[in-house]
Amino acid sequence: MDCIFCKIASGEIPSKKVYEDGDMLAFYDINPMAKVHVLVIPKTHIDNIDGINAENSACVAKIFGKMGEIAKAAGITNGYRVISNCGRDAKQSVMHLHFHILGGEELPERLA
Repeated sequence: MDCIFCKIASGEIPSKKVYEDGDMLAFYDINPMAKVHVLVIPKTHIDNIDGINAENSACVAKIFGKMGEIAKAAGITNGYRVISNCGRDAKQSVMHLHFHILGGEELPERLA
């Protein structure tokens, strides 16, 4: 598979990590859209939200359970936004499920 996020998750491509365990990886986005911009991915390849099913939903639930901890570890203290683009029309640029955590400053109402 030629998925850049799979390569980052496996360590083949380096990243600036915020959090990692056996199921997920959180790392800083190389093209930040906010003062703090962290991407959170499952280590198992899932194309996007449409690919969440009974077999992988526990990992996705675990990611959501860790979001607050990840945001805090990245230095976000006064709120954050979580975004996930699903499909080409939504401008999903990497076809591997990922969640953007944006914060570290007051965000505009529209940011995506």
